[in-house]
Amino acid sequence: MIITIINIGDELLIGQVVNTNASTMSRMLTAAGMDVRKTMVIGDERQAIWDAVDEAMHESDAVLVTGGLGPTKDDITKKLLCEYFGSELVESSMALENVKRIFESRGYELTPVNRAQALVPKCCEVLNNDLGTAPCMWFSHEGKVLVSLPGVPFEMEWLMRNRVIPKLQETFKTDIIITKNILVQGIGESFLSDLIEPWELALPKNIKLAYLPVAGLTKLRLTIHGDYDPSILKGLYALAGQYIVGEDCETLDELVHKTLTERGLTLSTAESCTGGNIARLLTSQAGASTYFMGGVVAYSNEVKENILGVKHSTLETHGAVSEETVREMAEGVRTRLGTDLAIATTGIAGPDGGTSEKPVGTVWIAVADARHTEAKLLQFGANRRQQNIDRSTNQAYAMLIRLICQKH
Repeated sequence: MIITIINIGDELLIGQVVNTNASTMSRMLTAAGMDVRKTMVIGDERQAIWDAVDEAMHESDAVLVTGGLGPTKDDITKKLLCEYFGSELVESSMALENVKRIFESRGYELTPVNRAQALVPKCCEVLNNDLGTAPCMWFSHEGKVLVSLPGVPFEMEWLMRNRVIPKLQETFKTDIIITKNILVQGIGESFLSDLIEPWELALPKNIKLAYLPVAGLTKLRLTIHGDYDPSILKGLYALAGQYIVGEDCETLDELVHKTLTERGLTLSTAESCTGGNIARLLTSQAGASTYFMGGVVAYSNEVKENILGVKHSTLETHGAVSEETVREMAEGVRTRLGTDLAIATTGIAGPDGGTSEKPVGTVWIAVADARHTEAKLLQFGANRRQQNIDRSTNQAYAMLIRLICQKH
């Protein structure tokens, strides 16, 4: 089945809000065996929405629309769909009970404006939204389907998982589509492509390979339509095994989360140039408290000395951005927080602060356990601050994964 996604909202169109809905929906639909052919972002303008819906309904088996379902005047999706399908607005008892329940649970009085949330086109089927007041609406028209969902990401995702995808699977016959991710670190995308070209050219026609580069990392995504033989990866590992750090995760922080959880190891962090980014990504995942004990953002030399135990002589002799300092940072935080493993970073993220000896983009990273401390110098050669932070973060995760696999 072919699906088009339409995300509505001026805030998305002008870049005020990042449109995460498209990527989340596409990922969920693909995993369920559905073929997303197109995504569109449309502003809160009636004719633009009408044209997008009409185009999508002619091209697709199912159209999924998010946004424009709130109680304010700029939320026009519901009325437009009512007109598009030649229907009229009626009050849904299911939607009204849901609105009342949510307002009562929050201690709010139900106003006429909010009661209007229960108005839906008479021709649609309401899919109850347990997390919000905007109803999810399912339209069937001439063998095709349009589903209108709220634009609030957590509401949309819950509805997709619990209401929309199961109903789509009941309505349409879906193909078996398998996606597999291989995380590759330590080699550039173009060099990787040259290295694995013989394997790529030999892939069966039902397997599509995509290169997805991010900061300091390339994600190889295999999209498999139909049968899949896992042994096909042996050829990839034979060529690029030294650069592969893991499989079946979207990101390196997710891989670290999975690895530490499965092996029962604990981690602490001491961050200077990454400013807490390593800890932030890990703690954004549910269950991080089982392995992440804490971290120190040691931006000043005083904090490196007084909190992490870096020797004053080390800082005087070698400086804050040095192998000696980053090793002592990693060992200090691991010892003080009593963890199995530790990560430390120190460097010059930029765009200022570089010297001829230590230019912007110079970063030292260390990973440590009770017996080993490994440090690595990186020279990113760029003055883009966030890029340097992101690349340092991914490099640190990759070093930690390799330490665990080699020593634990």
